[in-house]
Amino acid sequence: MKVFEVRAPHEASLIERERPAPAAGEVEIKVAFVGICGSDMHILHGDNAFVRYPRVIGHEFSGTVATVGDGVTGWTEGERVCVDPVISCGTCYPCRINRPNVCRALNVIGVHRDGGFEQYVRVPAANLYHVPESIPLDQAALVEPYSIASNVLSNMGVHAGDSLLIVGAGVIGMTVLQVARALGIERITVADILDDRLDAAIELGATHTINSARDDLEARVDALTDGEGMNLIVDAACHPALLPQMVRMASAAGRLGLLGFSSAASELVQLEVIKKELTLVGSRLNSRQFPTVIELLETGRLDASRLISHRMPFEAMPEALSLIEQHPEQTRKVLIEIDTTLE
Repeated sequence: MKVFEVRAPHEASLIERERPAPAAGEVEIKVAFVGICGSDMHILHGDNAFVRYPRVIGHEFSGTVATVGDGVTGWTEGERVCVDPVISCGTCYPCRINRPNVCRALNVIGVHRDGGFEQYVRVPAANLYHVPESIPLDQAALVEPYSIASNVLSNMGVHAGDSLLIVGAGVIGMTVLQVARALGIERITVADILDDRLDAAIELGATHTINSARDDLEARVDALTDGEGMNLIVDAACHPALLPQMVRMASAAGRLGLLGFSSAASELVQLEVIKKELTLVGSRLNSRQFPTVIELLETGRLDASRLISHRMPFEAMPEALSLIEQHPEQTRKVLIEIDTTLE
């Protein structure tokens, strides 16, 4: 079978590999579509501390059941599925309190073990989710990135009438925007330094946008909220230097969602956090958010097709990576078509 393997940082190519049978408890998936994520780019460039090379990347994918391993029940050949990449032990403290995404023995498909950029991939049966016929498989491949957005908003807590500021209008910011709209948040402001991205944010449902390269972000937030500050702020730019500013822009009792993996220090004035009784929420991967996202897609409250900017064949994988790297302003989500006959 054909796979896209990252042998080492900056060394990747399409290769042929033997197709192994699924182990006990596993299901083999015939892959239909895979989304390229920023974390895939980090693995490609050697910027992911968790990965071990060589690695087949890809953790956003959909397909159909090809083969069922020993001991697996409830799945049949040809069934349409998407895959939660979070593999947890089920016994450690985070797992016991329903937070498997920070399991002490966490494994992530496409990072710690081979992922979806191959024609057939083996995954634990427990990580499969049925895809209803009403959801196209290209959109089903994007359940995972939307689960990231659902996770951070769930962790922050959403109340009726909340205002939301999303800092950063890249793919992460756009998924947060779409899920927030689907959950009923009506006042959503998006900040970025690129007008094209801000135009896209308006298209996807933002009520206000701020170009923070031209405008005073804090002053605009103050004006938009009549001095109250934002109730919810999500850092989708993932830059630690933004944290002090987000603390200043937050309302009393506000919640800040942090998604970045930077190890750089960030200045934080404790008084500013305490006097407003702010909640700072870290969010990693997703904690069983797939059913929520699938329901939003099935009921039409979420349209993942609006996130897709490009669909490219598997053979064009190098060109797709180059497009994302060299022309990020032209891309939202780039989907790789592994087997379009499954659509």
